[in-house]
Amino acid sequence: QVQLVESGGGLVQAGGSLGLSCAASGRTFTGRAMGWFRQAPGKEREFVAAISWSGPITYYAASVKGRFTISGDNAKNTISLQMNSLKPEDTGVYYCAASRSGGLYSGRDTYQYWGQGTQVTVSS
Repeated sequence: QVQLVESGGGLVQAGGSLGLSCAASGRTFTGRAMGWFRQAPGKEREFVAAISWSGPITYYAASVKGRFTISGDNAKNTISLQMNSLKPEDTGVYYCAASRSGGLYSGRDTYQYWGQGTQVTVSS
């Protein structure tokens, strides 16, 4: 079975930076894309960024474009998310996800595998 593990969450002041990492493992896993989603209490889980291994090509939510950068290594099935100029509204649990099928890069149902999440808190 595929396993995803996130790391790098923490507490940071507004305007600061934080880096997240995710590693996917599984002897039968062949991913087409990986991405990051986030969720705050009482809110829907929302798309943050994704990387398609066809290219590779990266995608970003409008709310983070220009501030966050996603990168990855297809051979190792790992991705990172560098978050700069953080805002309080960036606070939430960040989830790493992996997809082995095609679909909308920002759609939750595109991804079959999910990590347990890592908390990111941005204080003002």
